[in-house]
Amino acid sequence: MEGVVKPKSFVSWSGGKDCALSYYRATETNRIAYLLNMIAETGDVSRSHGIRTKIMQLQAEAIGVPLMQVKSSWESYEAQFKKAVAVLKEKGVEVGIFGDIDLEEHRQWEERVSRESGISAVLPLWGTKREQLLHEFIESGFEAVIVATKEDLLGDKWLGRRIDKDFISEISNVSGVDASGENGEYHTFVLSGPIFHKRLQIVKSEKITRQGYCFLDISECELVENELHQARNTKD
Repeated sequence: MEGVVKPKSFVSWSGGKDCALSYYRATETNRIAYLLNMIAETGDVSRSHGIRTKIMQLQAEAIGVPLMQVKSSWESYEAQFKKAVAVLKEKGVEVGIFGDIDLEEHRQWEERVSRESGISAVLPLWGTKREQLLHEFIESGFEAVIVATKEDLLGDKWLGRRIDKDFISEISNVSGVDASGENGEYHTFVLSGPIFHKRLQIVKSEKITRQGYCFLDISECELVENELHQARNTKD
């Protein structure tokens, strides 16, 4: 609606499919001003997905939104998250966007931390069927690859797999694995989509295993033209 002022917001950002889709859905009612990404104490990789911080920065550049990266341990995560939100609030941010789907414990944490920080929490994906979200992600034009898996459930053979309809069909038949990876069975990294001005192209990567997880360690990417973004600009 014309005349409605969209609140300045940040997205709790992992670089994966759920936060990207929540960003996309949230743009209808929110103005996304920042991406908030929690990283390891060493500062070299993201806290949740193990993606190199420089690759996360390149992803944010492709989207065209400032990325705020904050170091923390799992023990200091909440305190550091709140400090980051306090900084964003000083910049006029009123809303935090989160990508959880149906894990009540996560929702309670996000709503409590947001409330205690003086902002509102919005969960655009909440309550939507998990497989429906996978199809929406693909049909919206997003492109993502698997960058982390639980070694005992999926191993390293799934690393680098594209999230497409064939993937949905195959992953749905794997015993003990949620199709959306909502229980941490796998994590993704988004390369392109409707929120991207540029597309990320992986140039160099290798598979590594540590502490029960397999990772696709992406060490080099480059930005190329995003055909979806170009098509929309041409149509406009």
